[in-house]
Amino acid sequence: MRQPVEILIEQYKSNIYAIAFNVCKNVQDAEDVVQDTFIQYISLKKDFETEQHMRAWLIRVAINKAKNKNTTFFRRHALPLEDYMETLTFESSESSELFETVMKLAEKYRIAIHLFYYEDYSINEIADILKISVSNVKVRLSRGRMLLRETLKEGWEDDE
Repeated sequence: MRQPVEILIEQYKSNIYAIAFNVCKNVQDAEDVVQDTFIQYISLKKDFETEQHMRAWLIRVAINKAKNKNTTFFRRHALPLEDYMETLTFESSESSELFETVMKLAEKYRIAIHLFYYEDYSINEIADILKISVSNVKVRLSRGRMLLRETLKEGWEDDE
């Protein structure tokens, strides 16, 4: 199965961008990752078994490219999270607070939480995408939730 790149861009551009930003925390780097991911798809000439396999491949490539961006010596100056937050719209202040808290998590927890809650991947699918064991995905999700709970609980207790 192979789809035209125009269709893939339309379907997955925003998801890949969200994942790339999740890792890079930088608008320009995330945009570069999106472009590089689709360029790699064009040059690969590989047939995929299913649409889910293609989507998982795109996400895996995007995560790898975003991690590579983070390790380059000449990494661009990152847009502070506060500046980026001003460009986003949220349904409520709680949604905004949750997003900001998730973005402050360590990368391994942040990616697992994003794939599970925002991309609706199962634990098995996340394990395949990240090339880690199912139990490791469960641990990352559990620890990520625990960190979110602690951080958000502290904020609520401070408000009282």
